Amino acid sequence: MKFLLTIKKLRKGEFIMKCRVIQTGNAPSAIGPYSQGIAVLPWLFVSGQIGLNPRTGEMAGPDLASQARQALENLQQIVLAAGSDLSRVVSVDVFLTDMGSFAEFNAIYQEYFSEHRPARAVVEVSALPKGACVEIKCIANCE
Repeated sequence: MKFLLTIKKLRKGEFIMKCRVIQTGNAPSAIGPYSQGIAVLPWLFVSGQIGLNPRTGEMAGPDLASQARQALENLQQIVLAAGSDLSRVVSVDVFLTDMGSFAEFNAIYQEYFSEHRPARAVVEVSALPKGACVEIKCIANCE
């Protein structure tokens, strides 16, 4: 799905860029006042995804493995809805509530990013929405 980027020059050095909201039923609806994703060509900014099952609105499971796989699946569905794919992801930010699960997360992450390896940061946080173990956001090329 493509769209035209509208850039309007206002005054010297000022521009307005058109954003496209990305929304898919294949990922959970936002649980706050934000969008699943925003495309501003050539970039797609995907909001943080936790392990919510989009059909039930419940966590995929209590453990890191089930939540990480679901969060990555949610992320992938939003990227696909924007007309892109995971091979065009350029940066990933990961938030874990337990850095001790770093190796376990890496093994699951490689199921989605094996050949293509975007830039990535992983940080430990004290808590995440809905008691999640992991949250993942990304930036992808969508042109």
